[in-house]
Formats: sequence, C-alpha cells, structure tokens
Amino acid sequence: MTDYLVRAIAKSGSVRALACVTTATVGAICKRHDTLPTATAALGRGITAGALMGALLKTGQRVAMRFEGNGPLKKIVIEADANGSVRGYVGDPKVHLLRPDGALDVNNALGRAGFLTVAKDLGLKEPYRGTVQLYTSGIAEDLALYLVESEQIPSAVGIAEFIEQDGTVAAAGGFLIQAVPPVDPLVIEELMTRIEQLPPLSDLLHKGGNPEQILEQLLAGIPYDILEKRNIAFACSCSRERIERVLLSMGKKELSSMKKDQHGSEVTCEFCGEHYLFDEADLDQIIAEAAKQEA
Repeated sequence: MTDYLVRAIAKSGSVRALACVTTATVGAICKRHDTLPTATAALGRGITAGALMGALLKTGQRVAMRFEGNGPLKKIVIEADANGSVRGYVGDPKVHLLRPDGALDVNNALGRAGFLTVAKDLGLKEPYRGTVQLYTSGIAEDLALYLVESEQIPSAVGIAEFIEQDGTVAAAGGFLIQAVPPVDPLVIEELMTRIEQLPPLSDLLHKGGNPEQILEQLLAGIPYDILEKRNIAFACSCSRERIERVLLSMGKKELSSMKKDQHGSEVTCEFCGEHYLFDEADLDQIIAEAAKQEA
C-alpha cells in the first residue's frame, strides 16, 4: 500500500486541511531502527508530523523537527521535504513504557519537560527557527502549540497509530487543520467543536480509513476542494560524498590524528543506519584536499 497525503481548502478560503496515511512509511523506518513498541509509536508520530509539516512547504524546501525531553527516549529527530520524503530516528529505540491501562506511554517516554525545535530551510541564507516548550509530549499537541505560538497560525493536529502486540505498525496517519487569515473566531470555535466530537482517529485508520475519509469527517458540512494528493515515503539524503564533505570540514590536523589513532574511519548515518567506511588511503586523499583548502 502506498502512503499518501491529501491537501484541501474550504471553498470560502477560511480553512485549509491536510490528512495523510503513513502506515507503510512508519513501518519501514521503525523496522530499520529495530524499535520497541513505545519507541515505534513515538517515532511514528514524529514521522506523521514531519509528513504534514513538509506538505506546507514549497518545492525545494525542507523542515527539521527535534523533540527533546527528559524521558528515556531522549529525543525524536525528523526531517521532511515538500515532495513527501521523510526520515527520522529516536534517541533510544529500545524504550518501552506502558501506562497503567496498558497503553503505550509515549508522553513519559519522551519526558514531560523539554522543547520542540523546528528549523525550516526555505532557500534563504539562514534557516527559519522556532522553539516552544513541550506541552504534553504527545507530539500532535506539541506541534499544534508550535504552529500557534511560533508561527501565529491557529491550528489543530491529530496523529494516531495502531501498534500490534508484536510491535507491527498496523496503522498510522494524521491530520492538520488551520484557520486562514483573516481568522474568523466563529470558524475556529466550530472546528474545535467538530474535532472534539470526532471518533478516535486510530479506530478509523485501523479500519482502513484513507485521507479522503479523514477530511470528510473533519470538514463535514463545509464545502471544500481537494488541491492535491502526494505520495509519502522514506528517503534518506545521506551519501558517501556528503560524509566526505563532513570529514573534510574537520581539517587536516584532526583527520591526521584520526588516521594515526584509528587507521581509518567508520561513519553511520543516524537516519538510515547506512555504514560508510574510509580506510587510510581514503583519509590520505581527504587530508590532501584539506591541506589544499588550508594553504
């Protein structure tokens, strides 16, 4: 099954909404990181949040989100772009916490105290950055708070997943709905009431619900147009050339010490787990290039 996102806008222009299913993407990324169920749920929520935020960007732009808390999970790091590509990882993939009712405890796994930092590469000299304190550490509420406080856009976010007992990702997805300026307070009130009355998103997703059906429930009674559909998939931008540039930036002195002490270097991408090996001959070439740049 192909994951995808649908973007819509009310015919009045007062509301825009995004909805997506990310089941396959979340499953693929969590399998790559060998996460336990609670870490799977946390990373899955981050992946869905990334897909939603990426869909707000223009072609060629990227967004990076970093949820950092004082819990054992430590952090959730997500990167996404406007084309539907997303990647991510957690600080400790082996975290598995349960609430007293047996549900996965993502909030305490991430930690109740911490920050969400969002960086957007908009093609300018410096990326746009915004930071807010974690609100619930449940991901969706924290992202909504960021959008309201840092970007001044009244927003509501819903993210859900269904994890089987064996840790398999049975369903994942979410929505993001925003009031478009000039904001009508009555529209916001109506939307909040509608969201509160929605059936559990996880139930809809687990029953095979798609983005169009999520939008139908969100925007029931509000005439709207679907603007686009886009596929969502895992993709990592790492490469040997990129790693070489990182090593080159370390400078001749540090590279020479690395060669002497380690007789090479092994770099592992945190996002995809790909290993890049550089032997002494490889380091000699990079050292020579560093020497030219420093001359």
